[in-house]
Amino acid sequence: MIIGSKVAVKSSRRPKTISGLKKNFSRILSSGAGIGNVEDKILPSTFVAENSLFRHCNHPRTASIIGAATCFGQPFIGTDSGPKLLRERGLGTMLTQLGWRVEDTSADLDFQYNTTLSSPDPMNAKNCAHVGFSSNVLANVVETKIDQGLFPLILGGDHSIAIGSLTGILKKRPNTGIIWVDAHADLNTPDTSVSGNFHGMPLGLLMKHQDGSSYDFSNLGAEFNFLAEGPRISPEQLVYVGLRDVDPSERLWIKNLGIKTFTMFDVDRLGIGQVMAQALDHLKGRPLHLSYDIDSVDPLLAPATGTRVRGGLSYREAHFIAEYVAQSGNLSSAEIVEINPNLSSDNGGAATVELALQLITSFMGKSII
Repeated sequence: MIIGSKVAVKSSRRPKTISGLKKNFSRILSSGAGIGNVEDKILPSTFVAENSLFRHCNHPRTASIIGAATCFGQPFIGTDSGPKLLRERGLGTMLTQLGWRVEDTSADLDFQYNTTLSSPDPMNAKNCAHVGFSSNVLANVVETKIDQGLFPLILGGDHSIAIGSLTGILKKRPNTGIIWVDAHADLNTPDTSVSGNFHGMPLGLLMKHQDGSSYDFSNLGAEFNFLAEGPRISPEQLVYVGLRDVDPSERLWIKNLGIKTFTMFDVDRLGIGQVMAQALDHLKGRPLHLSYDIDSVDPLLAPATGTRVRGGLSYREAHFIAEYVAQSGNLSSAEIVEINPNLSSDNGGAATVELALQLITSFMGKSII
């Protein structure tokens, strides 16, 4: 349904694993602790013409909220609660305050998979059939929303959802530039991964190499057949921002493929403004997809995530990335992933969800003035 100034939220019983989280939001926001002691106004820019932003969407511009609630790309239950928590915190209403029309059924995509149909996981590819099935479902939905001229706003879920989101995006906009904001490169395949978890593989699986070769999806069984003929990512389409935990094989691929990369060392050395100016200059002329992993932010600010690495983005650096991409006018799709309130205290979970919510509003057009 299309939502104007009000957002319908379907009520359901809260899982025990996140019980108590909602009541802590008000306590945190009123306690003066962390980010909750500052009022965050949700206002669009008064200096940038509305029709110069999000120029790849039809007008009046409409955001399609897509709940990709999956946790099968990594070992911790809880990442599948992200879409529900963001909706409950008022995401839809906040988007309308920024001038968006909002399409949201308040229900997540149906990723229920008949496990009796699946074969055993291939070597080093955990929950392979589940990930392949959900990726195909998501790819088809994203492709449809782009066809309709909408802005796909995808709520994860773990970062394996990018296999599906990028597939749908690249089928319709093969020239899309991808800004990957993450502590990790996610450039592994089952052949190189240490863990066998798909949340560390989306870019590795979809990457086209210099000799034209790419990963052979026949290794992963029938649920990945939808990727046999592509699409694929060319190295020049990708920019990393915020890396600080990169596997040895990923380091070699980044170097050999010439992927534009800004680690946290570069953020410190250049400043986030120069990093983002260079990132967008590299992707000039392309529609942009922003893939935002909450673990890119320092765990002192975002503790409720599965692969925490200290030394991450500050609060303002994290917001600047989002704001700068929005101001480019070329942002055409986005996702936020790896929110897991089970992996922190109630306070930490609430603070992480609140931060994710504010980052979404920043890349959807929120502006200081």
